[in-house]
Amino acid sequence: MFIVGGFNAYPAEIENLMLRNHQIAQVAVVGVPDGRLGEVGMAFVVSRPHASPDPDELLSWCRAEMANFKAPRYVVLVEELPLNATGKVLKFELRERGREIVASGLQP
Repeated sequence: MFIVGGFNAYPAEIENLMLRNHQIAQVAVVGVPDGRLGEVGMAFVVSRPHASPDPDELLSWCRAEMANFKAPRYVVLVEELPLNATGKVLKFELRERGREIVASGLQP
């Protein structure tokens, strides 16, 4: 869980909502620092074969499908998610990568 402007945001709930998008094969959501809201969501997305999702379009889709505080502020397209030996997503690696992206000031 991460807190967006005082609201609890649950990554599993956001991930399940995002998986309804036909372009997304896998997604992992983590909280990253934000100067105004404390934390905001960053979604790491693996696209389906032959799909080429646009991060801005995915953000717009999320804003239309879920509450504003739940919608990720960043979408990062990745080839694969980091997994451990049992297939669980290594979210601590994604959180660190997300912090680096935010700290660099670059859009993912």
